[in-house]
Amino acid sequence: MKHRTLAYEAIAETLRNAIEKRSLPAGTVLLEGPLAAIFNSSRSPVKQALANLESEGWIRRFEGRGFLAGKTGSARRLKVTAQMLSIVDEQAAVGKTLAWQSYYYDFEKTIILRAVFGSARINELALARFYGVGRTVAGDILNFASKTGIVVQDEKLRWRINPLDAKRFHDLYELRILLEPAALESAIVRIPAEELEAMRDRLAGTAARFPDIAPAELDALEEDLHVGVLRHSSNVEIFEALKRTRCVLVAGKHIQRAVRSTMPIDAFMHEHVEIMDAIAAGDLEAAQQALVSHLETSRTKAKERLEAYTSLHPPSEIEYLID
Repeated sequence: MKHRTLAYEAIAETLRNAIEKRSLPAGTVLLEGPLAAIFNSSRSPVKQALANLESEGWIRRFEGRGFLAGKTGSARRLKVTAQMLSIVDEQAAVGKTLAWQSYYYDFEKTIILRAVFGSARINELALARFYGVGRTVAGDILNFASKTGIVVQDEKLRWRINPLDAKRFHDLYELRILLEPAALESAIVRIPAEELEAMRDRLAGTAARFPDIAPAELDALEEDLHVGVLRHSSNVEIFEALKRTRCVLVAGKHIQRAVRSTMPIDAFMHEHVEIMDAIAAGDLEAAQQALVSHLETSRTKAKERLEAYTSLHPPSEIEYLID
């Protein structure tokens, strides 16, 4: 099935092109509100687009509010216009792709916390009714969920929950332990130093405020290492194979939040720092060893959280599921 461009991806691509072509001058201050107005969207996809561009090194933080366009140039408080971003009429449709995103997080969390108890069929029409949306929006929700492997289609093209029991958690982590160090082998010499430094700074800033941090910040740090760094691998096939394991990252965050009152927050920042420092030093062996150690520790913690959750929370009935 063809992948539909997501709102934040379209926004990020438009900004990236404008910065690269310099129609958006270096140093221009980028704020969520004005950008959301230009793209006719909510702030959520703009925020995600800016986070992606920051991790890629296209924009940077500064002492003021927002981000600065480009890698150089002092702050310039210019009025950002649609013309500067080369937005044409059809791009006004960006806002229309947002409908499903309003419901996706709730759907993802619900499915993940049900997947640990096994599979079940998803009634697409009942899903649409549950959220009060059309079949197209329900289909968009399911199609995106399939990208992370939390739902699948059977031989009759019916949607089903992809179960996430202890064995699948173990197997997916084993695949990551095999593939992530291999992806790192070429990524270590290809990742821009400024991008790596930005990731390291985010780690340090978050660690300094721990445990007073938002869940989204922890998610971003995981994304930095396991996606942001490894996407620089020259082996596209390895990176594509790793996408099959993304569901353990997605599942991990929801399960950890569900057991947060009974188990401590996972303070993994020092493990990431060790890996990042080894990457910055160009020490591939040390970086790979630290990465494997981190993944093995994460696998153990994931198993413990999964056991804690299933022992405390029996499966609940969900209107759009058919057992």
